[in-house]
Amino acid sequence: MRQNRVLWLLDRLEREARADAVIETLRKGVRALPLGRGRDLLHGRWLGHPLHPLLVQVPIGSWLSAAVLDLRPGRSRESRLLVGVGLGAAAPAALSGWVDWAELHRPQQRVGLAHALSNTAAVGLYAASLACRVKGREGAGRAYGFLGLTAVGIGGMLGGHLAYRQASGANHAEEVPNVVSEGWHRIGAVSEFPAGEAVRRSVDDVPVLVVRETGGAIHALADRCSHLAGPLSEGTVADGCVRCPWHGSVFRLSDGWNVRGPATAPQPSFETRVAEGHVEVRLRHRNGGEPAGRRNAMRSGAAHGHGDRD
Repeated sequence: MRQNRVLWLLDRLEREARADAVIETLRKGVRALPLGRGRDLLHGRWLGHPLHPLLVQVPIGSWLSAAVLDLRPGRSRESRLLVGVGLGAAAPAALSGWVDWAELHRPQQRVGLAHALSNTAAVGLYAASLACRVKGREGAGRAYGFLGLTAVGIGGMLGGHLAYRQASGANHAEEVPNVVSEGWHRIGAVSEFPAGEAVRRSVDDVPVLVVRETGGAIHALADRCSHLAGPLSEGTVADGCVRCPWHGSVFRLSDGWNVRGPATAPQPSFETRVAEGHVEVRLRHRNGGEPAGRRNAMRSGAAHGHGDRD
């Protein structure tokens, strides 16, 4: 079967390096914005996932609704209002998108730049649409509106590629509770973990960051950063936290909580103990979750009529 032409173009866009100098300039500019704590707000750390997909619902919904009304006579006033609402909501949506974009890998940034350009074109077309409507040129206003909706659709397709094909904004540590088996896992002698240094070990083929504090406490987190799978074991350990070397996300060693973004999800964390001079770890489960091994066993028992009974 022949490859889908759109996917071929998108794959080529990921590898196209001619705009990399522009991307680097934009990336530095976005990172230099004096946003302070507002940066984590725009990332969506407080929400638990990126804020941008939520914010874009307002302009997209408003413009789509305006297009539906444009197909019916006598609704020009309502359409004009919806176009204006969409334009007003586009600014915070774009800002949150740019803040996320600045912390992506280069192939993702290439697609993201095309996504931003398409949406910028949409904003320009809808601004022209609103101007025409205000002047009473309803026909031209509707035409610009439908062109703007087309640009929004292209931008949405590119955004979908970013989110689902390139996994930007996804939790890159989500699979850990489903891969690590239940019980304690021995990962090395205590002497193999120098105080204050990050050491990488593996549990069921899952990389694990291990840090032994000067006082003797031992902490263990999934090593791949939830933001974009950066190696936390190569990061900086300070003040009870580890900083990802790729994009600067900060996680608390004691429980994996994401103290600072761009990561919006915490790191899976492990309980630790010392047995016979060796460090052992066990996955810590949140919200009453069960380890993969126990969950699968329960499902198997229920399927054979051996589930627990009151």
